[in-house]
Amino acid sequence: MKKRENEFKSLVEETKKKEKIKKEKVNVKWIITIIVVSFIISFCLSFIANSTIPNLSLLLGIIITLVFIMIGILFDIIGVAVTSAEEAVFHSMNSRKVKGANVAVKFKKNADKVSSFCCDVIGDICGVISGAAGTTIAAILITKYNFNILLVGLLVTAIISSLTIGGKAIGKSFAINKSDIILYEFAKFISNFYKG
Repeated sequence: MKKRENEFKSLVEETKKKEKIKKEKVNVKWIITIIVVSFIISFCLSFIANSTIPNLSLLLGIIITLVFIMIGILFDIIGVAVTSAEEAVFHSMNSRKVKGANVAVKFKKNADKVSSFCCDVIGDICGVISGAAGTTIAAILITKYNFNILLVGLLVTAIISSLTIGGKAIGKSFAINKSDIILYEFAKFISNFYKG
């Protein structure tokens, strides 16, 4: 019993040391940047969504909803992969000048920022847009087919939520198991537009 208490106390002390280091490394510039970027992207995409989605057909509304759910899941996979990947693999590849390895190293060194951008910024924006598209789907079903307002609203919301949550749950285990490959492929793609 005493051994467990000692192990727990040492775990608490190690955690406090890590927290102290992380508090010292808090990057105020990054926080402000991500807030501004999130606001701009959200504002622009919400404006586009609110001005175009209400005029869509039922089929197009469903397609747009599914596309944004898939984008949210894809970026969640990338965000998890970046935090799970092994940095040493990419240093080795970078020393051999493998395309995209330098970008992968940079992403891995900034895993918290990349993950936050992919999972939180892109993920939340996709959630808002798929929700707006879902509202359009519900409105079409109610007006064209005279379905019950409450029932349709609940069903559409439940379907979108379950597809998003289920997809991200499947994606997370995939991202953890294939993290190095996912990070490499993402970094290789990004290296076409950005030189790290």
